[in-house]
Amino acid sequence: MSLHRVSSMSSYEQVRGSSPARSEHRKMSFNPVGTWVPPAAKEEPVAAFEVSKPKRLVQVATAVVYCLFAAGVVFGYAALKPVLIDEGVYRENCPEISESAEGTRPCYEQEIRLNLMFTTAAVATNVCALPVGTVLDRYGPRACGLLGSLFLALGAIFFAFAAQLPFDGYIPGYLFLALGGPFIFISSFQLSNTFPRHSGLILALLTGAFDSSSVIFLLYRLIYDASNHSFTPQKFFLVYLIVPACISIAQTLLMPKNSYKTVGELVTHAEDPSNDVRPTDNHISDESRLARIREERRQHRESVVSEITTLLGRKGEEADKETEADERKKRISGVWGALHGQSAFQQIRSLWFILITLFTVIQMLRINYFVATIRTQYEHLLSDHEKAVQVNNVFDVALPLGGVVAIPMIGLVLDNTSTAFVLGLLVSVATAIGVLGVLPYLWAAYANVALFVLYRPFYYTAVSDYAAKVFGFHTFGKVYGLIICLAGILNFFQSALDALTHKRFKGDPIPVNVMLLAVALVVGLVLVGFVWYKSGKLDRDRLEDEAEGATESLMPEGNGEIRDGGR
Repeated sequence: MSLHRVSSMSSYEQVRGSSPARSEHRKMSFNPVGTWVPPAAKEEPVAAFEVSKPKRLVQVATAVVYCLFAAGVVFGYAALKPVLIDEGVYRENCPEISESAEGTRPCYEQEIRLNLMFTTAAVATNVCALPVGTVLDRYGPRACGLLGSLFLALGAIFFAFAAQLPFDGYIPGYLFLALGGPFIFISSFQLSNTFPRHSGLILALLTGAFDSSSVIFLLYRLIYDASNHSFTPQKFFLVYLIVPACISIAQTLLMPKNSYKTVGELVTHAEDPSNDVRPTDNHISDESRLARIREERRQHRESVVSEITTLLGRKGEEADKETEADERKKRISGVWGALHGQSAFQQIRSLWFILITLFTVIQMLRINYFVATIRTQYEHLLSDHEKAVQVNNVFDVALPLGGVVAIPMIGLVLDNTSTAFVLGLLVSVATAIGVLGVLPYLWAAYANVALFVLYRPFYYTAVSDYAAKVFGFHTFGKVYGLIICLAGILNFFQSALDALTHKRFKGDPIPVNVMLLAVALVVGLVLVGFVWYKSGKLDRDRLEDEAEGATESLMPEGNGEIRDGGR
């Protein structure tokens, strides 16, 4: 969700006093794709006040529902994996196990192949954020949503008939499910502009739906167990085809073809007289008619500001308070504006980028490795298959709830503490998770799960918050997108970690977890130290600039008057 909050009225006031080229404030999410409010499509965007309030409410509610069913279902892998094992998926890779052996724990080859399916999906989810943005910019949210529906349908079909296909259909099936999620999810973020005053709430609902969508496979596994395994994956995924079908219908009949305008876009459009002249005017030969049409356009353009005021529903005093609060958050962060104004290339070469990228890579690798291997890890740590299943079941329920429960806490921490403190908290919690993850006790397993499901959304949001504050919104898409893309690609190392655990360490997860913990701790401490040092330097420079400005404003002129500093 958007934790780095900037109010709509605050954006409105700032845009009115800036150039049209000024970059807009964007909302961020803690989902793995690194969502921001996407730029509008090249076709004319939609102003919210041009669409009825009931329709906008229905659009937002519909998007929340279909994001719940489609946006991040692949991250429910831990719940789906036991079903696939019971169904004998990839069991042919275990020659020593008979084909009729039902419910047998997976061998090394089967485990690796199943985890590769999730690894591929996790990588695709992060990497495809870049092409999603391109499609969204060029063709708009409807085309993006329809394409996502197509990917979901292809994934469901591949998965449903994978056992009958002459090739491995499970990996491409899960890959298409992973691709469909970001196309549907990211294209929904422009709906935060339907009600600018409640944009934060809308973004919270959408990202909460994303995090909760992993519950879909949990519900399926419960039905699968209750039906005595008669509700097979083929039946489930054929039923799941209803989801992309409904999304396609909603995109065609209800959702906007083009993105809703941001408040800044509305104001810029209203204050630009060149919008009164259009290429189609060349076809109007009657000068008086042309003048009348342009006058109507001018009046409509000038009426937009009053429409914006009604849309926002905020008074000037309230807007001023929100602006002051936003400025306070910037000061508290300690890093706001560190690299603002620099090119993306300059930012990418800096230690600010290199260190946060290393931190993101190692933490994302740890997160996805744990999601894929939680049951096998605890089978070895607890030396008890039944207890490992219990831990896995608790994790399946806690994972979708974690994102929702953590939302208020994340907002409070990011809004009221410095970025150095936030990063230090991330490193501390990640270290605690690492320590709990190697203890062979049931209480440690449950504590580990509880911390993990709260840490995951906090980590994703904190990284996007860092990127916005340090690099700025002008290059946010490129820089943050590159961080997530690199982290996604390097997640293929998860397969190497699986092989290391099973081959080198005979299924013992402790050595790999200790190595990941050590690397994460070193990188995290270096990052925190660097940010703490730089934030202190930025604060000193800021105070020096303010003192210098105050001195100049009080410097007497030659005639004995006090100079007002240019005001």
